[in-house]
Amino acid sequence: MKYIIILLFLVSFGSILAGYLMDLDCSEKLIGFGVTGLFFIVFPLFSYYRWKDKDVKDYILTKENLDKMREREGDTRQK
Repeated sequence: MKYIIILLFLVSFGSILAGYLMDLDCSEKLIGFGVTGLFFIVFPLFSYYRWKDKDVKDYILTKENLDKMREREGDTRQK
C-alpha cells in the first residue's frame, strides 16, 4: 500500500510539473488531473493507510482522556 501511494503521488506530481513545464494544448488538463489525483486519490489513501490501526477514541477529548492528561501533567510538574 505504501508503494502504491508513493507511485500515485509521483505520477500526480509529475503530471502537474509536466503541465507547467511543457507548452502543450493539454497543459491545463495535465495540471487538473494531477491536482485531482492528489486530493481525491492520494490524500484519502494516505489518510486511510496512516489511521487504519489506530483507535479514534484515543484522540477524542472525553472526560476520561482529560483526566489522564491532567494526571500526566501533574506527574511532570512534581519532577
